[in-house]
Amino acid sequence: MLMSENDHSASGNVPEYSVSEISGAIKRTLEGSFGRVRVRGEITELKRYPSGHIYLSLKDQGGKISGVIWRGSVSRLGMVPENGVEVIAIGRVSAYGDRSSYQLVIDQMSFAGEGALLVKIEKLRQKLLAEGLFDSERKKPLPFLPRLIGLVTSSRGAVLHDILTTLSRRFPRPVLVWPVAVQGEGAAAQIAAAIEGFSSPTLPEALRPDLMIVARGGGSLEDLMAFNDESVLRAVAACPIPLISAVGHETDTTLIDFVSDQRAPTPTAAAEMAVPLRSEMVADLAHRGARLAGALSRQLQMARARHDQIVARLPDLPGLLETARFRLDERGQRLELALPMVASKARQRLMTLEGRMPSAAHFMGQKQARLGLASAALASGIRYRMQQERASFTHARLGTETVSARLGLDRARLSGMVGRLEAVSPEAVLARGYALVQDAQGKPVTTASGRPRGGAITLRFADGTRQGRLDPLGTQKKEQGDLGL
Repeated sequence: MLMSENDHSASGNVPEYSVSEISGAIKRTLEGSFGRVRVRGEITELKRYPSGHIYLSLKDQGGKISGVIWRGSVSRLGMVPENGVEVIAIGRVSAYGDRSSYQLVIDQMSFAGEGALLVKIEKLRQKLLAEGLFDSERKKPLPFLPRLIGLVTSSRGAVLHDILTTLSRRFPRPVLVWPVAVQGEGAAAQIAAAIEGFSSPTLPEALRPDLMIVARGGGSLEDLMAFNDESVLRAVAACPIPLISAVGHETDTTLIDFVSDQRAPTPTAAAEMAVPLRSEMVADLAHRGARLAGALSRQLQMARARHDQIVARLPDLPGLLETARFRLDERGQRLELALPMVASKARQRLMTLEGRMPSAAHFMGQKQARLGLASAALASGIRYRMQQERASFTHARLGTETVSARLGLDRARLSGMVGRLEAVSPEAVLARGYALVQDAQGKPVTTASGRPRGGAITLRFADGTRQGRLDPLGTQKKEQGDLGL
């Protein structure tokens, strides 16, 4: 009994709490003791829920603490949380009594030093380099004077003003601005969506730029991480439009500079790359116009000089015509004098040829001799053929009708040959009414001129010859060529 009373008195000194009271006391103690804290650790077990909340854990070598990022704080983190990244999370410790657990409610987060960021960037750079996204062969040339420029940047800040001012100063061009967030949660997704939207085939042709600029101002490495995001880099690599990257200051380098077609050190430099300087183009055009005018003037002078030289080498056309006319008149006079002489020589040649021609009697004699020989040969041939026919008739015992037919055929052939001989006979010519006139020496008389008065002539007709003399003629009869017999 003594022991039980002692035990009862001892337990009566320990305070008694309900589960809710002790859980609430622990929660108040945690939240009151720590308040807002900065926790450094590596992100692990990261999960994104459809509600927009993010649950994760932060760990180091000695322990692990759960954490949560409510949907309203996700956009204000300043970075995109990923597993394996060492970060510094700022928030408050809160206990969850229903499960006897506690967690860190995070509202700010940053990378734990630039070393971790640089390691992450280097890994991504090596990956994209191996895929060939940095190769110079795939980079597209910039258009000389773009029709429309697409600008992806923040709608607030000096970057937009600097680019528009530089474009209007150098060479005004239409600019289509696609405003995006350039840092923080969701910035990378907006930039990638803007690049893909400008190059989308569904975009009307009038709104599709032929040059794109992605720009933002300077900032820390954490501020520029959106332009080191893999989704942005792949959107730039797949963009069919030439793209200029102008992110940060001249000393800042992001991975988008390696993927883009041209890297500009500043947004102002990007605008200068996009369009030429109009004043320089106008001055160059004026210079080229002056050179062209000078060249044309020199060409005209040279052409005029060549023309003058050619004109100087041309002959005097009026003088040539006058000389030709003089030669024509001279040769006409010479021709008039030469024609009578040529006609006289032609007459003499004709008379000479007439004197050399054989006489008609000699010609007739030759023809008669040839005719006699032909007649004798024909008669001999006829006799020989008749003998052959008789012999053939006797030996072959041919009928009388066959011999008669052959004899009739031979007579027809003989008659034809006689007819042809008579056609070429001089006697046949005389029989047609012609007469052969010969002088006393037997030479043919072919002309009436040059014959002596009362000269004796012989006229040979088809049936005989007659003698006659040339009678003097009057003027009219002499012109007609009549003969008096």
